[in-house]
Amino acid sequence: MTDHAEVAPSLADERRVDRIARAIRTHLAPSLIEIEDDSGRHAGHSGMRGAAAGGETHFNVLVVSAAFDGQARVQRSRLVHDLLAPEFASGLHALSLTLRTPAEQARIAGA
Repeated sequence: MTDHAEVAPSLADERRVDRIARAIRTHLAPSLIEIEDDSGRHAGHSGMRGAAAGGETHFNVLVVSAAFDGQARVQRSRLVHDLLAPEFASGLHALSLTLRTPAEQARIAGA
């Protein structure tokens, strides 16, 4: 009898956007996460030199998480950058971060 169980892809085969999402979900338990690969807009930019054909070097990221309660903007940014340090070490060049608490997101959504 043949085992037809699927084999999980290795981390090397996983897209950067999926690794970013997993790291954020695992450590911040967000109520909302949106990640946009913006690499195509940066063709010719110094961060794209030597990048793989698929890009995956520039991202816009929105995270809404209670983990940000009581933290200043700089603390939130440092937290996310620390979570994604392995990605920066392997070719991630730039993040545009929007990091909010659920209360901040509710105020914006209600405006």
